Amino acid sequence: MHGAQSLHGKTHALVTSNHHLKSPCTHNQRQPSRSLCKSSSIPPTTPSTTSYNDTTTDLMFIALCRVAYGNLAGWQSTREWTSGQETYAGMVEVSRALMRKHPSPSDQRNAVIKGFPEVPEWFRKVFPYRCVAGGCAILGCFSYTPPPTPSHSKWGAELNAQITPAFFTWLVGPMTTVDIVADDGRTQHSGVHIERCRYLAESNCVGMCVNLCKLPVQTFFTEELGMPLTMEPDFEDYSCRYVGYMKSGGMRLVLSHNNV
Repeated sequence: MHGAQSLHGKTHALVTSNHHLKSPCTHNQRQPSRSLCKSSSIPPTTPSTTSYNDTTTDLMFIALCRVAYGNLAGWQSTREWTSGQETYAGMVEVSRALMRKHPSPSDQRNAVIKGFPEVPEWFRKVFPYRCVAGGCAILGCFSYTPPPTPSHSKWGAELNAQITPAFFTWLVGPMTTVDIVADDGRTQHSGVHIERCRYLAESNCVGMCVNLCKLPVQTFFTEELGMPLTMEPDFEDYSCRYVGYMKSGGMRLVLSHNNV
């Protein structure tokens, strides 16, 4: 209870500056939960048995994400900020508001990408994902020359896979780090298996998964961080596979970027 009260004070400061955001709904009325995804809703094959015990830190991250999406959407949900499921549901409602503001899938993706932080130069030096002069040490490059520091590729990708469960369980739910096999036969511990994606299950929407999560995150990691990344959601059981390596054969899951 004390943690919830403390979080309430922190999240109050986060939302105070967003009171000017106007709701597209009438007073005290929440957005329809499925109105934006009728054509792409995806019923689960089995009922969910996953329960989420959000910590104070989890709630803080959810609140930050909810505020960020609210700023992009120009709208904020009226749901509670200190109750795990309610707070998360509010974040999903704000995501739908963002989709409504940007009906085009490409505009949705671009809006989310613009909301990502700029990667500082010191971070690039600490996590050298990119190809280096004289060789291709980093993941996903299609021409290969023996690199001066070949360990960077495996080290960077595996570290990223190890820290993902520590920092993003609040967003997607329980996950485990797994081995993947690259095109050249190398095995590395740079994959992440999300058992049942919380965001996908809560939104029940292909478009939100693809345009507000999968493609923006892939673009950020591949273009901004220089680490090719593939996310492979399963729309039947809501699981997802996060692969820190771009195979030359392309992604197994093929989606039309303009029609989702």
